[in-house]
Amino acid sequence: MENPINSLKALVPVEELAEEILRDKSEVVAIDRRRNENREGIRALLKMKEEKVWMAVGPLLVRLPKEKAKTMLNEDQNVLDVEVNKIRSELKVKVNKLRDLEFEEPVPGLHLKPLTKDEFAAVGQVLGYHA
Repeated sequence: MENPINSLKALVPVEELAEEILRDKSEVVAIDRRRNENREGIRALLKMKEEKVWMAVGPLLVRLPKEKAKTMLNEDQNVLDVEVNKIRSELKVKVNKLRDLEFEEPVPGLHLKPLTKDEFAAVGQVLGYHA
């Protein structure tokens, strides 16, 4: 019969990494929600005719020029984009590490990258499409 202590020693790192992956996934969802809220705010600013708008900055409600508010939202959007891309790339590594701990093959296609513009044009030429 197998020793239960050895089984626990093997399961602990697997469970810890799985929890970390779940935590990262929920963080990506939270960041995506915030990105969507920023997009909605930017879109609403584009439709407004007023020169000054009210905007929540943390717990404060402040009145700002529309362009300043739009700049702040765009900067926040860029920071969120970088953050979510960083988490997603780390998530790929963690998933493969988890699969290694579970003695499974890495997820096929997990590290695929999109074609560059030049590569896409070359594929189009091979298929007979003209850009």
